[in-house]
Amino acid sequence: MKFSLEHKTAIITGGGSGIGKAICQTFAEMGAIVHILDMDETLGATTATEITVKHCPAFFYKCDVSKYDEVEKVVKQIAIKSGIDILINNAGIGFVGNIENTKEADLDRLYNVNVKGVYNCIKTVIPYFKEKNKGVIINMASIASTVGISDRFAYSMSKGAVLTMTYSIAKDYLDDNIRCNCISPARVHTAFVDGFIKKNYPGKEKEMFENLSKTQPIGRMGKPNEIANLALYLCSDEAAFVTGTDFPIDGGFIKLNG
Repeated sequence: MKFSLEHKTAIITGGGSGIGKAICQTFAEMGAIVHILDMDETLGATTATEITVKHCPAFFYKCDVSKYDEVEKVVKQIAIKSGIDILINNAGIGFVGNIENTKEADLDRLYNVNVKGVYNCIKTVIPYFKEKNKGVIINMASIASTVGISDRFAYSMSKGAVLTMTYSIAKDYLDDNIRCNCISPARVHTAFVDGFIKKNYPGKEKEMFENLSKTQPIGRMGKPNEIANLALYLCSDEAAFVTGTDFPIDGGFIKLNG
């Protein structure tokens, strides 16, 4: 069967909700053993339980990816239990603002999760991949990695770093048969989007949802499972010739806007 992940183990950060949850579910459907890292104990444990009931055992670990010691402990535990074949660096946070209304604390918070979190996970996983001379890493970047978006100064900074880290890892570990790519979504319809609209535009939720959807040339937001399906391909053996590449999945945003 094409795109099978049978006998493979995947670590997915931020797997309790949104795109991360969709990746967890899709990978489990295709036979992977899924290890979910998330700060939200309720969402993470619920996702693991749903997958276990429907597909196969899945495991949840409460973990702050911005803290190296926590990540190292969890990754070691997973490596001993089942080995590691795939790392999905999906955990991330957003922030709206230009440089003038981005406080130092805001910048540090974005860096710690979106940049250092990716560093922590890759650094702890790489030795296990090198030992088996094989591994796949997918980093969740963004269209903000490559194009200017208003009021996204700190977020764009962090996702730009994710993009260039991807290139660096792919280059440095070619001889170790470790593939590293990144995915750059445009706006995806998740609970985060619904919460943002409800908080900032009370009473105008439907109107704002339609307005945000129309910012994508294709006329709608992406769906979490669409991002998950791209991640599935990139982690499958069918993508064995693919490394060091950014994959926009953006409804035409980068090339067709304006």
